[in-house]
Amino acid sequence: MEHLCLKNTIRLLQSADQIKARLSGDFASVHGLSVNEVFLLMHLEQAPLHRLSRVELAKRMHVSASTVTRMAAPMEKIGLVSRQADTRDARLAFVVLSESGLEKVKEARVTFAKQATYVFRDRWNDEDLELFSALLHRLIADAPGDLT
Repeated sequence: MEHLCLKNTIRLLQSADQIKARLSGDFASVHGLSVNEVFLLMHLEQAPLHRLSRVELAKRMHVSASTVTRMAAPMEKIGLVSRQADTRDARLAFVVLSESGLEKVKEARVTFAKQATYVFRDRWNDEDLELFSALLHRLIADAPGDLT
């Protein structure tokens, strides 16, 4: 069992790296964004009021709050997100998706869907994909911020 768990974990990580590398090229050339920046926008897109605290965003992205700050700064400069202070607690800041950011994430989803089809099209039928999806969901069921 331990050997299979190790083997499958390694395969999952290698698969994720391969998919991320494939997406990186398209996201950078077509949208001017990294995969992680697209994920940040997707998390904001799904959040109530299209906003999340930096801490909550960090938790959902599995990065530190300072990483979120570093990622959001250039996106703020080009108008994809803005910063909003909490009216009750000045120490708390939200990252807010702008209208332009909402359009950008919608465009990026089209690219994402196209690339996702390329990843699975030659090797998987619908039944395989349904089973795989269910198994992956079980693996991440307790993770915050499901983007599907």
